[in-house]
Amino acid sequence: MKTRCTIPMWVAKAGYIVMSLVFCAAGALFIVKPEFSATAISRTLGAAMIVFGIVKLVGYFSKDLFRLAFQYDLGFGLLLIALGILVLAKPAGALDFIFAALGIAILTDGLFKVQIAVDAKRFGIPSWWLTLALAIVTGLVGLALVFRPWDSVQLLTALLGAALLAEGVLNLCVAVSTVKIVAHQRPDVIEV
Repeated sequence: MKTRCTIPMWVAKAGYIVMSLVFCAAGALFIVKPEFSATAISRTLGAAMIVFGIVKLVGYFSKDLFRLAFQYDLGFGLLLIALGILVLAKPAGALDFIFAALGIAILTDGLFKVQIAVDAKRFGIPSWWLTLALAIVTGLVGLALVFRPWDSVQLLTALLGAALLAEGVLNLCVAVSTVKIVAHQRPDVIEV
């Protein structure tokens, strides 16, 4: 039997890692320099959401060995692309929308990653607990972003940075620990 092409899996895994590092860098930058303009934040995050949405779609349609990391990425990838387009369409007035939308998206991703951690435990992946802990922290930071506990734009931008940093670290952990690419992987077959 012919083996499956692993290029989409490599693209998806590398894309996840690169975008995770981009989110970590953007998060750290927003924490250190929360005085960025709303337009700069909107354009940066809008473009990043579109690119990460595309990476998530590639991941969903690739067939990695465990099929854990990408199992929810069809809908989530489409959501990120749509949010990115909306943010880029109105960059100046989108800051409140960004806080709410990204807070909900990060909270949702944290909840999905809790399930991925539970599934990873069943698969015997030793770092499942790290994914679980990071997912809980990320979900809580996303929830805080939704409720916006401060009125100060600078404090909210720093909170956005913390949320992006948590999301980046979580996605990096998931990509490294649960995406397994086997060169001799066979295509799916249905046994009769």
